[in-house]
Amino acid sequence: MEYNDTLSHFYELRTRCIRILAGLLLAALVTLPFANQLHQFFVSPLLSQLPASGKMIATSVTSPFFIPLKIALYMAFVLSLPNTLYQLWKFIQPGLYPKEKLVGVIGVLASLSLFILGASFAFYVVIPVVFKFIIGSAPVGVAVMTEIGNYLDFLISITLAFGVAFQTPIIVVAISCMGMVELKTLKESRGYVIVGAFVIGAIFTPPDIISQFMLAIPLWFLYELGLLVASVFFHKRNPTETASLTAS
Repeated sequence: MEYNDTLSHFYELRTRCIRILAGLLLAALVTLPFANQLHQFFVSPLLSQLPASGKMIATSVTSPFFIPLKIALYMAFVLSLPNTLYQLWKFIQPGLYPKEKLVGVIGVLASLSLFILGASFAFYVVIPVVFKFIIGSAPVGVAVMTEIGNYLDFLISITLAFGVAFQTPIIVVAISCMGMVELKTLKESRGYVIVGAFVIGAIFTPPDIISQFMLAIPLWFLYELGLLVASVFFHKRNPTETASLTAS
């Protein structure tokens, strides 16, 4: 009986993985024909800050072909992400209680929304400001021409850093509600969080004070948002439930 259950779980996992790959392939078929247009869109924050004679360069023979292709594949992954999350959810859903299912759905939707918000903030606000500062700081006579592969790596690292940083409210609410750290302790740790936010900003952003502040300050506010949501969540619980949750 146990062997049959394990086998059925394996077949279910295989089915979900096939559907995830099928969704990714379908999304790739949608994005690949628009690879050049997507490339033009994602390099626009840099091109808009370059002088009239400024251009991007390709130092590798294959870069003009592979960089737009990589961007299209990245966008296919993002486009297929709802399907991926849905398939994963359908795999773990049978083992959850009704309350856990509701919390899981809310958590996934909130996490995905915050990630998109963080990545969009990085793309539309942070990156143009950073490039404007860097290009404006170039000495007279220095032509700023960025290699497209390096730019893509920079773009991905910045958007990922901000997308992950914007998960802070989810993390704060999760660790407080699971009783890993008391809410009172989290509130008393604000000073350490502020210092840590600026350290994270210094590590995951370019070496300029503007981008560091543009990551550290939202990170701090998101921490405060997580504390607020956790406080509301605990306030709605009855004292017995809160005490038992914290004790566990």
